[in-house]
Amino acid sequence: MLERLAGAECERPTSPIGRWQQRHSPAPGVDRSNLATPSPCRLEHGGRLPLEDPKRSEEIHTMGTILYAIERPFMRKTFEAIDRHVDSESAYVPVRANARGCSDRIEEIEVDDPGAVDENVRAIDPDVVVYNHRFGIERFTFYEEYPLVHVRHGASIGRGEISVTATTILEHVSAALAPGERWAAAYRDAAPPDVRVAVVGIPEADVLVDSPPPRDRRVLYAPTNYMVGQGAYANTARSVVECFADSEYELLFRPHPTDRREGPGLPVTRACRDRIAEFPNVVFDTTTTPAESMRRSDVLISDYSGSIAEWLHTGRPLIQLTDIDAPDREVPRIGTTTDAIDLELVDDLYRNGEPDAVARRREEWLADLGIPMDGRAGERAAEEVMRCAQ
Repeated sequence: MLERLAGAECERPTSPIGRWQQRHSPAPGVDRSNLATPSPCRLEHGGRLPLEDPKRSEEIHTMGTILYAIERPFMRKTFEAIDRHVDSESAYVPVRANARGCSDRIEEIEVDDPGAVDENVRAIDPDVVVYNHRFGIERFTFYEEYPLVHVRHGASIGRGEISVTATTILEHVSAALAPGERWAAAYRDAAPPDVRVAVVGIPEADVLVDSPPPRDRRVLYAPTNYMVGQGAYANTARSVVECFADSEYELLFRPHPTDRREGPGLPVTRACRDRIAEFPNVVFDTTTTPAESMRRSDVLISDYSGSIAEWLHTGRPLIQLTDIDAPDREVPRIGTTTDAIDLELVDDLYRNGEPDAVARRREEWLADLGIPMDGRAGERAAEEVMRCAQ
């Protein structure tokens, strides 16, 4: 950990930013002119960064200060999964008001105006900023002065997220952390040659690797963000609730956080929540992260949500609902696909697992996605972040 450079006799600043600055201000006489030098996480020449680089351990130093910029409360899951492997001092700053107080695992830098992102970052003066969103990056300019690391908060497959990320944020980052080789290849094609692209995996899915199936007849329904993804939620949520009502299965009903808060999915959420209250075996899932519910579930029902990429770490049956509202997209057929859910299908998957043809298709997808599923994604991501903090 970094030393606290201010002496004990110094008056402790009252503001969190002041305390942060006091902890990380350079000692008298220390030259900080090297802050303008290129970030060590940028590449001198473009190219592919291997998943396992033998020079990594020699180059990584536990130094620097790390600032996570959290836009929405649910996005903390990625940062928390990375931060447990970080040896440097770290904290997060909320980018929106509702992200205040969202994490009890990472120290929060309290700010008067979360929307004043540039001003807040400059006042905190970290060595690197880590961000896991990709809309609205043009609002900011802090990345012109501070290394910016981008890591995804979800790895949806088939929603066009790869191309969106490639065209919105990569020109502004020092390093782009990809869930798998499928993403990394697109990043390399789109990013400037000095941007470091590294395949790290999905940090929040590390806890799912080798987790035993519970065999508790529990099913998780977790579709994509309907407001953005136009997936199956509006067309299937009510029928999923009715399908499992008073059955011998427990259903964990987990709409995307956005659909609990705003947009065209909100009325669906409200109606389903009222209906769920009538059934003892259907639960409106409010666990902190999807991984908590995934560990407890035997089958996932989704569409093309990023939850699928996490679920693939479990090896358990996947049902994909294809009745989506996006006219220009199709649900990628990774698991068992159907327009509408029925208990006979769930029974068969629960008792017998996926058919051989579906299992082969899943393996082909896993090879194409190139997501490392060894439980070390958080470690790799932390190494890349700390490299940029040198």
